[in-house]
Amino acid sequence: MYQNLPLPQRLYLLCYTVDKAKFEIDNLQGRGQLLRAGAMVELARARSLGTEGRKVVRLDTEPGDDPFLVQVWNELPEKPKRWLHYLHAKAHTAERPVRDLLAGAGVLTLPERRGLSPLGSHHVTVEDPQQVAVLQKRARDAALSGADAADLPLDEVAMAVLTLECKTSSVFTKEERREHRETLKVLAAHFDTAVPGLRRALRNSFLSSRGTGGGWGN
Repeated sequence: MYQNLPLPQRLYLLCYTVDKAKFEIDNLQGRGQLLRAGAMVELARARSLGTEGRKVVRLDTEPGDDPFLVQVWNELPEKPKRWLHYLHAKAHTAERPVRDLLAGAGVLTLPERRGLSPLGSHHVTVEDPQQVAVLQKRARDAALSGADAADLPLDEVAMAVLTLECKTSSVFTKEERREHRETLKVLAAHFDTAVPGLRRALRNSFLSSRGTGGGWGN
Protein backbone atom coordinates (compact mmCIF):
# COMPACT_ATOMS: atom_id res chain seq x y z
CA MET A 1 0.00 0.00 0.00
CA TYR A 2 1.42 3.34 -1.04
CA GLN A 3 0.07 4.99 2.11
CA ASN A 4 2.56 2.94 4.15
CA LEU A 5 5.58 4.26 2.26
CA PRO A 6 7.96 6.71 3.98
CA LEU A 7 6.78 10.30 3.68
CA PRO A 8 9.37 11.42 1.08
CA GLN A 9 8.26 8.62 -1.24
CA ARG A 10 4.60 9.53 -0.80
CA LEU A 11 5.39 13.18 -1.55
CA TYR A 12 7.17 12.10 -4.72
CA LEU A 13 4.04 10.24 -5.84
CA LEU A 14 1.68 13.05 -4.85
CA CYS A 15 3.23 15.11 -7.66
CA TYR A 16 1.87 12.64 -10.25
CA THR A 17 -1.12 13.78 -12.31
CA VAL A 18 -3.22 10.62 -12.46
CA ASP A 19 -5.61 11.57 -15.27
CA LYS A 20 -2.69 12.55 -17.52
CA ALA A 21 -0.50 9.64 -16.43
CA LYS A 22 2.60 11.77 -15.98
CA PHE A 23 4.49 14.17 -13.78
CA GLU A 24 3.70 17.63 -15.14
CA ILE A 25 6.56 20.09 -15.36
CA ASP A 26 5.08 22.59 -12.89
CA ASN A 27 4.99 19.89 -10.22
CA LEU A 28 8.60 18.84 -10.76
CA GLN A 29 10.18 22.20 -10.08
CA GLY A 30 11.09 22.38 -6.42
CA ARG A 31 10.31 18.73 -5.74
CA GLY A 32 13.78 18.15 -4.32
CA GLN A 33 13.03 20.61 -1.52
CA LEU A 34 9.66 18.94 -1.00
CA LEU A 35 11.29 15.53 -0.58
CA ARG A 36 13.90 16.83 1.84
CA ALA A 37 11.16 18.54 3.86
CA GLY A 38 9.32 15.23 4.01
CA ALA A 39 12.46 13.52 5.27
CA MET A 40 12.81 16.16 7.95
CA VAL A 41 9.25 15.56 9.14
CA GLU A 42 10.01 11.84 9.38
CA LEU A 43 13.19 12.60 11.33
CA ALA A 44 11.25 14.87 13.69
CA ARG A 45 8.68 12.11 14.28
CA ALA A 46 11.51 9.67 15.04
CA ARG A 47 13.17 12.17 17.41
CA SER A 48 16.24 12.15 15.19
CA LEU A 49 15.87 15.88 14.57
CA GLY A 50 15.19 18.68 17.01
CA THR A 51 14.09 22.29 16.72
CA GLU A 52 15.34 25.16 18.82
CA GLY A 53 14.08 28.66 18.22
CA ARG A 54 12.91 27.82 14.69
CA LYS A 55 16.29 26.28 13.93
CA VAL A 56 17.14 22.65 13.19
CA VAL A 57 19.62 20.38 14.95
CA ARG A 58 20.56 16.72 14.54
CA LEU A 59 19.79 14.53 17.55
CA ASP A 60 21.56 11.33 18.55
CA THR A 61 18.71 8.95 17.69
CA GLU A 62 19.53 7.31 14.37
CA PRO A 63 16.64 7.19 11.88
CA GLY A 64 16.67 3.51 10.94
CA ASP A 65 17.77 1.96 7.66
CA ASP A 66 16.00 4.12 5.05
CA PRO A 67 19.00 5.39 3.05
CA PHE A 68 17.43 8.72 2.12
CA LEU A 69 16.49 9.51 5.72
CA VAL A 70 19.99 8.52 6.82
CA GLN A 71 21.48 10.78 4.14
CA VAL A 72 19.45 13.79 5.25
CA TRP A 73 20.09 13.07 8.93
CA ASN A 74 23.86 12.90 8.37
CA GLU A 75 23.77 16.31 6.67
CA LEU A 76 22.01 18.05 9.57
CA PRO A 77 24.02 20.32 11.89
CA GLU A 78 25.24 19.30 15.31
CA LYS A 79 24.34 22.77 16.61
CA PRO A 80 21.07 24.61 15.87
CA LYS A 81 21.15 26.38 12.51
CA ARG A 82 18.60 27.84 10.13
CA TRP A 83 16.52 25.39 8.13
CA LEU A 84 16.90 26.95 4.70
CA HIS A 85 20.41 25.76 3.89
CA TYR A 86 19.55 22.15 4.73
CA LEU A 87 16.50 22.22 2.47
CA HIS A 88 17.89 24.21 -0.40
CA ALA A 89 21.57 23.53 -0.96
CA LYS A 90 21.24 19.81 -1.71
CA ALA A 91 17.70 19.73 -3.04
CA HIS A 92 18.97 18.63 -6.45
CA THR A 93 20.33 15.43 -4.87
CA ALA A 94 16.99 14.30 -3.41
CA GLU A 95 15.18 13.03 -6.49
CA ARG A 96 17.41 10.14 -7.50
CA PRO A 97 17.59 8.22 -4.18
CA VAL A 98 13.85 8.52 -3.58
CA ARG A 99 13.04 7.49 -7.14
CA ASP A 100 15.41 4.52 -6.90
CA LEU A 101 13.79 3.38 -3.65
CA LEU A 102 10.37 3.49 -5.29
CA ALA A 103 11.66 1.56 -8.28
CA GLY A 104 13.26 -1.02 -5.99
CA ALA A 105 9.92 -1.48 -4.23
CA GLY A 106 8.14 -2.03 -7.55
CA VAL A 107 6.08 1.14 -7.20
CA LEU A 108 7.37 2.62 -10.44
CA THR A 109 9.44 1.62 -13.46
CA LEU A 110 12.33 3.76 -14.63
CA PRO A 111 12.76 4.68 -18.31
CA GLU A 112 15.02 2.33 -20.24
CA ARG A 113 16.83 5.28 -21.75
CA ARG A 114 17.09 8.72 -20.25
CA GLY A 115 18.05 10.48 -23.49
CA LEU A 116 19.33 14.03 -23.71
CA SER A 117 16.37 15.76 -22.08
CA PRO A 118 17.03 17.01 -18.52
CA LEU A 119 13.53 15.75 -17.71
CA GLY A 120 14.19 12.26 -19.07
CA SER A 121 14.63 10.71 -15.63
CA HIS A 122 11.13 11.87 -14.68
CA HIS A 123 9.45 9.89 -17.46
CA VAL A 124 8.67 6.97 -15.17
CA THR A 125 5.75 4.55 -15.15
CA VAL A 126 3.69 4.44 -11.96
CA GLU A 127 2.46 0.88 -11.57
CA ASP A 128 -0.78 1.60 -9.67
CA PRO A 129 -2.04 5.13 -10.34
CA GLN A 130 -5.20 4.54 -8.33
CA GLN A 131 -3.13 4.19 -5.17
CA VAL A 132 -1.65 7.60 -5.98
CA ALA A 133 -5.20 8.92 -6.22
CA VAL A 134 -5.86 7.49 -2.75
CA LEU A 135 -2.80 9.32 -1.40
CA GLN A 136 -3.97 12.55 -2.98
CA LYS A 137 -7.40 12.13 -1.43
CA ARG A 138 -5.85 11.64 2.02
CA ALA A 139 -3.85 14.83 1.60
CA ARG A 140 -6.91 16.73 0.40
CA ASP A 141 -9.08 15.37 3.21
CA ALA A 142 -6.52 16.50 5.78
CA ALA A 143 -6.93 20.04 4.49
CA LEU A 144 -10.51 20.27 3.29
CA SER A 145 -12.66 17.77 5.21
CA GLY A 146 -13.17 20.04 8.21
CA ALA A 147 -11.44 17.61 10.57
CA ASP A 148 -9.63 19.06 13.57
CA ALA A 149 -5.94 19.15 12.66
CA ALA A 150 -5.05 18.01 16.18
CA ASP A 151 -6.85 14.71 15.49
CA LEU A 152 -4.92 13.98 12.30
CA PRO A 153 -1.62 12.07 12.00
CA LEU A 154 1.31 14.42 11.47
CA ASP A 155 2.33 12.70 8.24
CA GLU A 156 -1.08 13.36 6.68
CA VAL A 157 -0.99 16.99 7.80
CA ALA A 158 2.48 17.19 6.28
CA MET A 159 1.29 15.75 2.95
CA ALA A 160 -1.23 18.57 2.73
CA VAL A 161 0.85 21.43 4.10
CA LEU A 162 4.06 20.70 2.21
CA THR A 163 2.36 20.22 -1.16
CA LEU A 164 0.42 23.43 -0.58
CA GLU A 165 3.66 25.34 0.00
CA CYS A 166 5.04 23.95 -3.27
CA LYS A 167 1.80 24.71 -5.14
CA THR A 168 1.49 21.08 -6.23
CA SER A 169 -1.45 21.26 -8.62
CA SER A 170 -1.94 17.48 -8.73
CA VAL A 171 -3.16 17.76 -5.12
CA PHE A 172 -4.72 21.23 -4.82
CA THR A 173 -5.83 23.54 -7.60
CA LYS A 174 -5.09 27.25 -7.55
CA GLU A 175 -8.78 27.92 -7.01
CA GLU A 176 -8.90 25.61 -3.98
CA ARG A 177 -5.87 27.27 -2.44
CA ARG A 178 -7.61 30.62 -2.79
CA GLU A 179 -11.11 29.51 -1.75
CA HIS A 180 -9.97 27.68 1.39
CA ARG A 181 -7.23 30.10 2.38
CA GLU A 182 -8.37 30.60 5.98
CA THR A 183 -8.87 26.88 6.61
CA LEU A 184 -5.44 26.14 5.18
CA LYS A 185 -3.87 28.76 7.44
CA VAL A 186 -5.21 26.89 10.48
CA LEU A 187 -3.71 23.63 9.22
CA ALA A 188 -0.38 25.32 8.53
CA ALA A 189 -0.32 26.83 12.03
CA HIS A 190 -0.87 23.38 13.53
CA PHE A 191 1.99 21.97 11.46
CA ASP A 192 4.22 24.80 12.65
CA THR A 193 3.74 23.77 16.26
CA ALA A 194 5.06 20.29 15.42
CA VAL A 195 8.03 21.30 13.25
CA PRO A 196 8.56 25.03 13.78
CA GLY A 197 10.40 26.84 11.02
CA LEU A 198 10.33 24.08 8.40
CA ARG A 199 7.28 25.26 6.46
CA ARG A 200 8.53 28.82 6.08
CA ALA A 201 11.95 27.59 4.97
CA LEU A 202 10.32 25.34 2.37
CA ARG A 203 8.27 28.23 1.05
CA ASN A 204 11.32 30.46 0.77
CA SER A 205 13.35 27.74 -0.93
CA PHE A 206 10.57 26.94 -3.39
CA LEU A 207 9.93 30.57 -4.30
CA SER A 208 13.64 31.17 -4.74
CA SER A 209 13.96 28.21 -7.11
CA ARG A 210 10.90 29.08 -9.13
CA GLY A 211 11.93 32.73 -9.36
CA THR A 212 15.31 31.84 -10.86
CA GLY A 213 14.12 28.95 -13.01
CA GLY A 214 15.95 26.41 -10.84
CA GLY A 215 14.82 23.62 -8.56
CA TRP A 216 15.14 20.74 -10.99
CA GLY A 217 16.23 17.38 -9.64
CA ASN A 218 18.30 14.75 -11.41
